[in-house]
Amino acid sequence: MSNIRHALSVKRADDFAQWYQEVISAADLAEESGVRGCMVMKPWGYGIWERIQRLMDARIKDAGVDNCYFPIFIPLSNFEREAEHVEGFAKEMAVVTHHRLIAGPDGKLIPDPEAKLEEPLVVRPTSETIIGDAMARWVQSWRDLPLLTNQWANVVRWEMRTRMFLRTTEFLWQEGHTAHETREDALEETHRAITMYSDCAEDDLAIPVIVGEKPENERFPGAVETWSIEAMMQDGKALQAGTSHYLGTNFAEASGIRYQDREGTQQLAHTTSWGFSTRMVGGVIMTHGDDDGLRVPPKIAPWQIVILPMLRDKPEDEKVLEYCGEIVAKFRELGLSACGEPIRVLLDKRPAKGSAKRWEWVRKGAPIILEVGPRDMADGKVAMLRRDQLWNEESGKPAFQFLTREGFSSQAPSLLEAIQDRLFEEARERRDANITRGITDFDALSDFFSGDARYPGWVEVQWSKPTGAALEKVVEQLKALKLTMRNVPVDAAAVDGACIFTGEPAVERIFVARAY
Repeated sequence: MSNIRHALSVKRADDFAQWYQEVISAADLAEESGVRGCMVMKPWGYGIWERIQRLMDARIKDAGVDNCYFPIFIPLSNFEREAEHVEGFAKEMAVVTHHRLIAGPDGKLIPDPEAKLEEPLVVRPTSETIIGDAMARWVQSWRDLPLLTNQWANVVRWEMRTRMFLRTTEFLWQEGHTAHETREDALEETHRAITMYSDCAEDDLAIPVIVGEKPENERFPGAVETWSIEAMMQDGKALQAGTSHYLGTNFAEASGIRYQDREGTQQLAHTTSWGFSTRMVGGVIMTHGDDDGLRVPPKIAPWQIVILPMLRDKPEDEKVLEYCGEIVAKFRELGLSACGEPIRVLLDKRPAKGSAKRWEWVRKGAPIILEVGPRDMADGKVAMLRRDQLWNEESGKPAFQFLTREGFSSQAPSLLEAIQDRLFEEARERRDANITRGITDFDALSDFFSGDARYPGWVEVQWSKPTGAALEKVVEQLKALKLTMRNVPVDAAAVDGACIFTGEPAVERIFVARAY
């Protein structure tokens, strides 16, 4: 039996949901705001999002997409133009109806009846309609296409059940919106965007994902096709980690996005939209966290190396601080880089107990923690702790490695890259081990998810891609088991059997799972 005393009071295996909440608190990522469903992102949590944003923004701009910004308030009439779109978001809309408050009879502020808006304004749940209006003004000729735009913004969707980062009333994201001459061009952009998300998730966040098309019932409201990346969390549930939508000409017709083609004829543009949000911070927690807190992949860590001088309120403290400062200076002098960027090093000078600071940074998940005391300084060494290899299993103590100062500097880039790779491989191996194939009928699927396995993972099944009432029946069958269809993987094997739902010949394979 292990004698390791972990930093968290709740273990993943005992209560994954409570563990998730404790990581958010212990890693100092976010806190409740006092407004239902909204959170305050604290510096370490927001710093992780800033890193994700920076890396994603570079990918967006590399694709020739320009950033812009659109209003948070959208006239209600904009949504009413596209019936399926407004139906899909109607239950989640926050609506502004007045523009002024006055004191009521009891002295409390109330909306002024005289300040009622002529038309209600919806607080942005997504921006297809208002960006469509702008595109209708900006696009006149085929020469104006493709029009490639993106905005970084907040959106509001009035969620009934909220969980920090994963499902909040207000969240942050980027939303790309593009217009094209042809269906083929728009589909190419749709697929480019979902590939960009896959690359970011795997290369930057170290989260392995499955790329595929969503079934009809899971499409974005008003879309012709929706593509997603799906990630498996440590409890076996799926997290939709990013989506890209081919909207056909539906929104172009509603917004009047028309252009004169090369023959002089008026045509409707084909449009796309795609989004990636702060729920990915939740994905990082549930993919990489352990019973000691968060583990942040180096590419998205605000600080990749944290140096902790062991200060004892003694005269030698100044020399220890100077010694640590020389380590930071050496990094800058050598221009050390890892994972494609200069290494980010923090010298934590706070006058707190050394062990307390160590465990604070362990819980936050800093990739590498260095401790330096007077004895280390005298020996020209540092005590290094890798967050991905925290414990010595035999002794039950932290697995410190003692390196020379120069030796650590030379190894730091490769160490950070090794941590990034190890976190990804660990997550991929866990995901692949928890995907089940070969279930050929619905009763067997039901038995699988009703079995003893606490975290059953995903099942890949064959299906006939039913539509209409037949699809609704499938959705209800799965709902009874608390399951959803995730996506049809692009690299799935060819079908060779019958649909587990209808018994008809299968046409494709699809993942079924419990999900966030």
